[in-house]
Amino acid sequence: MLSNEERKYWLHSMLKIASPVLLHLNERTLKKAMPVEMKEGTNREQFSHLEALSRLLVGMAPWLETTCENSEEEKLRTQYCELAREAIDAGTDPESPDYMNFSDDFQPIVDTAFLAHAFLRAPNELWKKLDHRVKTNVIAAMKTSRSRKPVFSNWLLFSAIIEAFLYKAGEKDWDPMRIDYAIRQFDQWYLGDGVYSDGPEFHYDYYNSFVIHPMLIDLIETAGEQYNEWFEKKESIIERSKRYAVIQERMISPEGTFPPVGRSIAYRFGAFQTLAHHALRKDLPSELAPAQVRSALTEVIKRTLEAPGTFTDSGWLTIGFCGHQPGIGEGYISTGSVYLCAAGFLPLGLAESDPFWRNPPMAWTAKRAWSGKEFSIDKCL
Repeated sequence: MLSNEERKYWLHSMLKIASPVLLHLNERTLKKAMPVEMKEGTNREQFSHLEALSRLLVGMAPWLETTCENSEEEKLRTQYCELAREAIDAGTDPESPDYMNFSDDFQPIVDTAFLAHAFLRAPNELWKKLDHRVKTNVIAAMKTSRSRKPVFSNWLLFSAIIEAFLYKAGEKDWDPMRIDYAIRQFDQWYLGDGVYSDGPEFHYDYYNSFVIHPMLIDLIETAGEQYNEWFEKKESIIERSKRYAVIQERMISPEGTFPPVGRSIAYRFGAFQTLAHHALRKDLPSELAPAQVRSALTEVIKRTLEAPGTFTDSGWLTIGFCGHQPGIGEGYISTGSVYLCAAGFLPLGLAESDPFWRNPPMAWTAKRAWSGKEFSIDKCL
């Protein structure tokens, strides 16, 4: 598979996932049309629609923000930018039948934050081009999350990233204390070798990639210069994340599989957001060639999305790790939750001529190691 074919495959896959969500929001019919699969005995329907929109956009945002070199792809990008802005309007307008839950219970803190993160990743297409009316509704929705106390875990970053967006949007009452608390606390929760604990106790899962490293980096790069004690942590935050990206790449087997460890594995290849994020940032560690990262992630995406049962007959994602496996859906998982897999598509924000897409396919670390070829020894940070 040539690199341009790989990009087409990634783009086709992302738009296949995105289309049902964005097209129904464009018609103000998401709540009518989207099935909400969830664990028996739970009630997640009130949260699922915001989850679907915000988690989808946090992964699509870099592609939406970057003018494409290919005219056909650029036409698609323009179309989906318009759909995304319409979707944001539909979800934040109190008069819309698809108005989303930003205030009831605690879960909305999470997905308000993913939406804020999407705005930070696509400030022009997703934020600046919104009508004033829609911006007003978005700001109001963001601020409703302040009435809820986040869990003492990765949730601290959700409150912080919302404030970072409000700062970036020019709101005078953005709260530096929420950002300060998250940055300081995660510095205390750092365990070593690129890994943070998610709260006082370590959990062996993918939350260092689902949330912690990507949000810490974008948080510190958005607001870090406001205070010296924040800016001083920037280099270590980035270096820790890069080390975790190295670990992630080595976890991808020669067949494109990865360990089904920890909670939230229904987010599928969204588990590799940290690796994808550094590819997008063009600051992959020296031992990771962009082409080997692309080749590895392509195989992971194929292994997950092409498993039978991954989509319903009408195109919605199902709960599962490899196909439809509803038994792995924890009590907080529903249909909308699993759209965080879109975070794996971040490198689509790179130009088609970038080495990530242009260079020939290349075997990744485990593929070289298990075929008897030379590969670099791993070293701790």
